[in-house]
Amino acid sequence: MEKREFKPFGTISALTLGGGGIGNVWGKTTREESVLSVKLAIDLGIDHLDVAPSYGKGEAERVVGEALKGEDVSSINLTTKCRLGTLPDSDVYERLNNSLCRSLQTMSVEKVNLFILHSQLIEDDYELPNLKEFKATNTTPLSSYFNAVIPAFEKLKKEGKIDHWGIGLGQEEALIKAINHEHPPEAMQCVVNILNSNGAIGYISKKPNPNIILEECQNKNIPILAIRAVQAGALTSSMDRKPNPSGLDKADFNDFNKALPFRELSEKWGETPASLAHRFALSIEKVSSVILGIKNREELKECVYAEEKGKLNDDQINELKELF
Repeated sequence: MEKREFKPFGTISALTLGGGGIGNVWGKTTREESVLSVKLAIDLGIDHLDVAPSYGKGEAERVVGEALKGEDVSSINLTTKCRLGTLPDSDVYERLNNSLCRSLQTMSVEKVNLFILHSQLIEDDYELPNLKEFKATNTTPLSSYFNAVIPAFEKLKKEGKIDHWGIGLGQEEALIKAINHEHPPEAMQCVVNILNSNGAIGYISKKPNPNIILEECQNKNIPILAIRAVQAGALTSSMDRKPNPSGLDKADFNDFNKALPFRELSEKWGETPASLAHRFALSIEKVSSVILGIKNREELKECVYAEEKGKLNDDQINELKELF
């Protein structure tokens, strides 16, 4: 598998195994299948595992812990996250540290290589256009990020619990300010897909436009990890889960309907939609690694085969962009 430049680690495999699929976020799987998927991913050359406590209420981290038990993990990079929410600055370090220590214990490791703020970053006076009830639990204001989160991350680095830190989700204006801060994130998780859609996690923005963040990171040389390459299943052959009764993932299912021309073009080109979607993300300038949402070995092999086929050419990328 291709190795790409990624400043926090030096290099990184072009594909990263994400924790959503193995944590039952993207449809049902089993512990046994998930563990075998992690082991196969490593055997196939993937050297970065990206999980979070919220993926399956800790299931993704438990899977990684079981898969890596007794193994030499010196060549594997681990990322986990913390959904901080809105807290007094004085409580930020304790919350991040407690979450991180639980993750380390669950995975039976002494540190992680990358620790990501899993909250939606917002400007202090920003009012959510939707789902306002999530503001306290799911968002972190910029002032707290600058005054408390960054110092807490740096303290965790000095304590040897993390090597690097980064961010990913949030209001576009807030993320751009974070990227241009005197202490920018060491890595960024950016939505990268042909729909330019962050789907259900885009509720934070009045007019979601993930490409703005991607372009800012490209311009400022912030190391990029691509997420939502298949946009929560919208860019695959079929949605393999039922809509959440709450309606929280309605945007993902709307995107699936919108993506019909993409599926038709992928068929014309003799490629599965998922394969083509991953190759598109892998072809974007300065993307170091594409984070996969696979939940079994079959899906993993499809993604690895897509990576082996290589990047799309300029004509193919332009034809895809003309679809939407």
